[in-house]
Amino acid sequence: MLPLFSHFGHAPDPLLLLVMAMALDAALGEMNGLFRLIPHPVVAIGRTIAGLEKRMNRPERSDSNRRIRGVLLVLGMAALALGIGGVIAFLARTLPHFWLAEVFVAATLLAQRSLFEHVHDVARALSDTGLEAGRYAVSRIVGRDPQSLDEHGVARAAIESLAENFADGVVAPVFWYVILGLPGLLLYKTVNTLDSMVGHRNDRYRAFGWASARLDDGMNLIPARLSALMLALAAPFVPQGRPFAALLTMVRDSRHHRSPNSGWPEGAAAGALDLALGGPRKYPGITVDEKWIGAGRARATVADIRRALHLFIVACIINAGAVVLVLWLQSRG
Repeated sequence: MLPLFSHFGHAPDPLLLLVMAMALDAALGEMNGLFRLIPHPVVAIGRTIAGLEKRMNRPERSDSNRRIRGVLLVLGMAALALGIGGVIAFLARTLPHFWLAEVFVAATLLAQRSLFEHVHDVARALSDTGLEAGRYAVSRIVGRDPQSLDEHGVARAAIESLAENFADGVVAPVFWYVILGLPGLLLYKTVNTLDSMVGHRNDRYRAFGWASARLDDGMNLIPARLSALMLALAAPFVPQGRPFAALLTMVRDSRHHRSPNSGWPEGAAAGALDLALGGPRKYPGITVDEKWIGAGRARATVADIRRALHLFIVACIINAGAVVLVLWLQSRG
């Protein structure tokens, strides 16, 4: 971690703050009641991006002009994220008790509990109410056309979302906090939000969102592979979990995904649960014909969603344990 964000002054060690933030997120999740009163940090980031995109990404401009403007948007938003994160981190280390603010902000940028709850809602909707309720629940976490999904498709979509978002909603934020402190975490969430809003391969965003998509790919390169390894390590603790198949599938089939990163955690989950994920699927206005990830069953069920949630919980514990291990090694050094 950079010297500016290391331990000094009034605050505990930054890695201890991170462990506290992970515990707070696991306990409270999205804290929706609070964020009805104040904007969530990611919502604030999204509103800023939306306002700038409207001004900078006008359709009458050339692709080269829009690409340059997209680069400027990324640079500006990155500088803003690093600046805000740096100020909070500095105040946390110079003002008594302000480190609590850093713990709170970091917790709001993690997605352990919220991801679990959203995927659990899909399993509960399918089992208690039926296919239409399952389609509605899964539409809250995936972009594909829910009406094109049968029960097995809904289950696969939920498991794929759980695996992919374990990487970019849990492991990557923690990774970038460990590397750069709160500024790194805010930078990552800003880039990830940029990619989700403007990093699309369509006429409106292909040029303007190019820089956002490429930077998001780069920042997820290591975390995606770490998340896949954690899912493989979690597999022995899941009923009928297959750790060696998880390792084999993530290496063999990760390239079947259109993303250079998402295939890794999805491959690990597919192998661990003996499923086939990915494959052909429909999004609004487009059909994506991709290869399957994994050599197991494509007919995923509610029971498989629950096994995936079990896998996710153990992987989150491994992720937290890795931070504690780094903290312990740092204290001995």
